[in-house]
Amino acid sequence: MTTSDFGLREQILSVGKKLFIQHGYHGLAMRQISEAVGVSKAALYYHFKDKEELFVAILESNLGQMESQIELIHLKPISCSDKIAQFMEYVLNEPTEQRAIIRLASQEISQLSMEIRKSFAESYHEKFTGKIQKIFLDGIDAGEFRSIDPAVATWALLGMMYPYFYPADTGAKAVNSEVIQQVIDIYLSGVIKSS
Repeated sequence: MTTSDFGLREQILSVGKKLFIQHGYHGLAMRQISEAVGVSKAALYYHFKDKEELFVAILESNLGQMESQIELIHLKPISCSDKIAQFMEYVLNEPTEQRAIIRLASQEISQLSMEIRKSFAESYHEKFTGKIQKIFLDGIDAGEFRSIDPAVATWALLGMMYPYFYPADTGAKAVNSEVIQQVIDIYLSGVIKSS
């Protein structure tokens, strides 16, 4: 792949991400993406064999960024509750478009083929939810968190943040630091083991 091919691929991913957030999976055609990028459908299909492949590439790209950030947080010599707080701060401080990708993945994954859904679910766990669960497990082992199911704790965490995963055009905007701190405090007060 040449440098110009790579640049075009990145442009397709960027434009595709915006359009999928705006229109959803079924509301978007490859023609609209090719027109928005300013390339022929043939050029689009050179990089992605179909809409499903493009959609999954967008989700996987976001997962890769999330995985890198969680790993950086996990390596810090801080308490597990501080790690969870930093993860929440990271996500809620992301631009609205980035936060919207998390919602898009959960809402639109049912539109994909069974094989792709299964593969993506494994990747989602390996790169994202499983890494958060590991922080909870470490916190439970250290006596910092109550003895709770790490999977339940992770989904409750994401559920609390879910209202902030909507794109800017639906009224969501940057989450201010006071709101972020309130969400963190409310969540952590439920999982931290009382002394």
